[in-house]
Amino acid sequence: MRLDDAVVLDLSGVTDKAALMDRCAVTLALPAWFGRNWDALADCLTDLPEPVVLVVTGWQGYAGTRPREWQTAQEVFATAVDERPAHLSVLLSLGEGFVESDEPPAASLG
Repeated sequence: MRLDDAVVLDLSGVTDKAALMDRCAVTLALPAWFGRNWDALADCLTDLPEPVVLVVTGWQGYAGTRPREWQTAQEVFATAVDERPAHLSVLLSLGEGFVESDEPPAASLG
């Protein structure tokens, strides 16, 4: 798996579980039998036909409006990664929703 080949799951505008499931279904080309519930999403994530690096963007709005659902989504993603670590990686992008600060950064990579 390479980051260059990442699949981007853009959750911008997602405000509920149904929209999240729809976005996952389209982005990951999930099978027709996908039941649009947490268990079905977990099954589909562990049954992806090829290795995937999934970059989740625009998630902050969903996390803010539906924190319990977002927690469950994170648990589903984490469990799928734990079950097939060589087959699935999930990365959360911090780019959107970032609040600028006048404070200097706490640490630097350089």
